[in-house]
Amino acid sequence: MARLRVASPAFAAGGGIPAQYTCQGQDTPPPLSWEAGPAGTVSYALVVEDPDAPRGTWVHWVVWNIAGNALPATELTEGRNSWGRSGYGGPCPPSGRHRYCFRVYALSDRLGLPSTAGKEQLLAAMEGKLLAQGELMGTYQKSK
Repeated sequence: MARLRVASPAFAAGGGIPAQYTCQGQDTPPPLSWEAGPAGTVSYALVVEDPDAPRGTWVHWVVWNIAGNALPATELTEGRNSWGRSGYGGPCPPSGRHRYCFRVYALSDRLGLPSTAGKEQLLAAMEGKLLAQGELMGTYQKSK
């Protein structure tokens, strides 16, 4: 499978995510960009999750039908995160430094999912449509 390079002007791969993109700041998603997907790419999807959460992986953002190869974007659909709501929920670890994985998927079609769909429904809907993927990982630890 083809790989996508994912980057952010806000933080380097493996580096610290600035507080403005977390629960201790404006809680808005950081800007992201990725290289264009292979021929046949129609849309992109994104999942942001914390694999270090105490009760298992915590999903912070589920997005699909992204028209271009950068965020913020004018056209996208947001699904349900682990808080049970639609939209972005920034890093907010209860203790210690956690990793946050921003996974981008290049897809051969748009997805007809309802906005109540979560990560599992997104991954199931992507089956047979996945052309490439990439990841950017950042870290965050709450300040005292």
